[in-house]
Amino acid sequence: MDAPVTVLDRLLEISDLFQRDLAREFGGSSLTPARTRVLWDLVHSGPSSQHALATRLEVSPRNITGLVDALEASGYVRREPYPGDRRAVLVSLTPSAAELMHEMQRDHAELSDTLLGAVAPADRDAFLRGVDAVADRLRDLVETAEAGRTAARAGVER
Repeated sequence: MDAPVTVLDRLLEISDLFQRDLAREFGGSSLTPARTRVLWDLVHSGPSSQHALATRLEVSPRNITGLVDALEASGYVRREPYPGDRRAVLVSLTPSAAELMHEMQRDHAELSDTLLGAVAPADRDAFLRGVDAVADRLRDLVETAEAGRTAARAGVER
């Protein structure tokens, strides 16, 4: 007997499809999902120190160094002295990477319109409210679980 398809099953399928589409889009390039996250962060937050990038992306300083090294070697970012702190560097997008990211934003807007086109116009507002509600609930669940793990670790370290 087949188990019924759940909402979670569909969300996982959508997640997998997005990952496959991203892999196809960047196939043959040096961009990986992790490197793309760095570029997205720089588009939305602007030039940043590596420490701030690591904090926002929730990765280790060593990990962000490797990501930025690879992006710099591929011509996507540049490092410059950080104003007021000679120990730090400022990471920013190169002009060609900024253009690539703006193209990706346009592509995402087009894909969003295409995907939303699969929903009947009368149902779109409810669909969007539902997607927002599910994202908010999942974010709350993840944050609560992370806070619980942090508290448990703090109790073990005492």
